[in-house]
Amino acid sequence: MEFDRTSVAPAGDASTRGRVARSILENGPSTAAELAERLQLTPAAVRRHLDLLLGEGVVEGREQKVYGHRGRGRPAKVFALTDTGRDKFDQGYDDLAAQALRFLKETAGDDAVMEFARQRAAFIERDFATFIEQEPDLSPAEVLAKVFTAEGYAASVRALPGAGVVDQLCQQHCPVSHVANEFPQLCEAETEAISRVVGTHVQRLATIAHGDGVCTTCIPKNKEG
Repeated sequence: MEFDRTSVAPAGDASTRGRVARSILENGPSTAAELAERLQLTPAAVRRHLDLLLGEGVVEGREQKVYGHRGRGRPAKVFALTDTGRDKFDQGYDDLAAQALRFLKETAGDDAVMEFARQRAAFIERDFATFIEQEPDLSPAEVLAKVFTAEGYAASVRALPGAGVVDQLCQQHCPVSHVANEFPQLCEAETEAISRVVGTHVQRLATIAHGDGVCTTCIPKNKEG
């Protein structure tokens, strides 16, 4: 089963499984209850489709990560896309991109790879200026979410528990995650560009390229930090 890049109509088991997988892609690791509410399905139906997706290797169950203070009780189980699951969406050019970067590294060295990564990340500064001019009331993280979403990262903003002046920029999908696993310069260049546009240090807590379910970056709500 392959998933196309558009929303899948709720007709038949295969299309419903596609909707479940796409919801995880667009919203990040999710509990069965969250999926049921988001997709307006019964919890039993969601669990049935999750069992099938688990069997196909499309999703995996994991303990929900909690940043900051953890409350009492067992953390909820969340379901995240595996590399196989992500492959079913839009990573068909990964092998070609990796081969090109390997050739660049062999012929011109690591500095050339980093320069390529910085050029690729130039969209962040370019589009940040455009979006913030259009919507000046947005926080830096909210503007960045729009920037990354426009580039296919399905980004959103979440408040960081216990830290009122910091937001989490969450990228639920990374179109270059497989390549970035071998060439972390792609992630490093993005983080550098994010830091420049917000005018202060930012911290990446997790990346899809390193096996996490979502890329998460802590960003001060105000440029002045």
